[in-house]
Amino acid sequence: MNKTLAESNDTSRTTRRRWMFRFAAILLGLSPWILFELVLIGLDVGRPDQTTDPFIGFRSLRPLFQLNETDQRYEIPASRRLCFQPDSFAAKKAPHEFRVFCLGGSTVQGRPFSIETSFTAWLELSLQAAWPDRKSEVVNCGGISYASYRLVPILEEVLNYEPDLIVVYTGHNEFLEDRSYTHLKQRSPWIDASVRFASRFRTYNVVWSQWNRWNQSTTATENDNAEKDESSGKPVLPTEVWGRLDGPDGLQQYHHDKEWHNDVTRHFEFNLRRMVAMCHDADVPIWFAKPVANLRNSPPFKSEHRADLRTSELKQWETLRVEATALFSTNMSAAIGKLLEADKIDDQHAGLAYDLAKCYETVRDPASAKQYYVAARDRDVCPLRMTSELYEALDRVCAESRVPLIDVMNTFESLSPDGIPGGFLLVDHVHPSIPGHRKIAELLMEQIQKSFDQQMTQDWQQTRDELYDEHLGALSESYYLDGQRRLEALRAWAQGRANGVMPTE
Repeated sequence: MNKTLAESNDTSRTTRRRWMFRFAAILLGLSPWILFELVLIGLDVGRPDQTTDPFIGFRSLRPLFQLNETDQRYEIPASRRLCFQPDSFAAKKAPHEFRVFCLGGSTVQGRPFSIETSFTAWLELSLQAAWPDRKSEVVNCGGISYASYRLVPILEEVLNYEPDLIVVYTGHNEFLEDRSYTHLKQRSPWIDASVRFASRFRTYNVVWSQWNRWNQSTTATENDNAEKDESSGKPVLPTEVWGRLDGPDGLQQYHHDKEWHNDVTRHFEFNLRRMVAMCHDADVPIWFAKPVANLRNSPPFKSEHRADLRTSELKQWETLRVEATALFSTNMSAAIGKLLEADKIDDQHAGLAYDLAKCYETVRDPASAKQYYVAARDRDVCPLRMTSELYEALDRVCAESRVPLIDVMNTFESLSPDGIPGGFLLVDHVHPSIPGHRKIAELLMEQIQKSFDQQMTQDWQQTRDELYDEHLGALSESYYLDGQRRLEALRAWAQGRANGVMPTE
């Protein structure tokens, strides 16, 4: 019996030693990877929140800023001037300097004018008035037609330039570039789960990032017109923006596509969350602005009937609209009734919703008017204004991330008749007027006053107004003429009449 017990103990010890040996062998085999992972953590390389965008890729990425010939300032080079205006900042940050980078599209750039009358200029003058003993720089990173996914690489770059604050104004350009999200639907769920698990490790992120850059450069060299990454299937966009409306008959490329709109919204929210994570990791505050759009004075850019509308329904719809038009001058209430009947037949026609909004304004029903102005915006087949889904995504990200939201839209509504944006604060479908940009700067100053622990001088607003007047007085007449010319070009572009020319210069 003792012999049997001893043999059993020997067998147990042998089994334990065998398993310990196997475990040690596995650990030894993994040790190079574990060591490499620890080195990457120490170097802060390959952070999960900075991995490649799974939705799209770019043929190449170029820095927005380069050192000038004296190595004293970072400047936007001439090679980026197609979409950006010249701006710069000191390479060596001054002691106690307050440095702000503002990222976004043409609104940030101040279009149809330029950065001299953008809210970034008014913000910098306001900071100079409020903190006269502290240097303040507000850097304009507004790119024409730049959507959120094009702002992420810029944010990654400017976080290296010692910012004290990041301001992002984005949302109107999400539908401009042609791209597909079918690769996300074609991939099996277990592959998605595996990728999500692997992306928690920095080794995977570094290897994937380097391979992706090499693959993009190879693809761009072999076929500069490549539209998809062969390995992932995701669309590869050109280095600079080329939107649907930048070519002739661009408006004809837009049609009702609810599934694509949903994918664009998902991508937008992903980009916002990624920007929040990047700034959180860098310990830099980020604020989002809630963009405003012109509802009252901007009809939909393109209207289409719902795809499954039968011929008999279309005929009935057209009859009701003709009858409503005939009643506009004599019986507006009856005209509204006819339009509402037509809307029941086809609730996707943007132009009909805009007609209803105008009719409700005529009979002094602002609540109903606003409801249909919003519907006209959301039904627009060529959505050059943020949709309700995009606004909801922005609200959701800011609420969940506890990121300040500068509510430009609500402020402009409060300053507009009946709370419907339009008029003197906006020059077109989305771009604020010069007074509108000054109002945005005021909103940012209010948030700065709440968020930063530094007292502002008692009479800073009076000083600010004096600086404003001096700044406006220094602008030449040609500055305003150029702005008017750009506005006309922008209107032609928005109507799909670009003929291959972007609304830049």
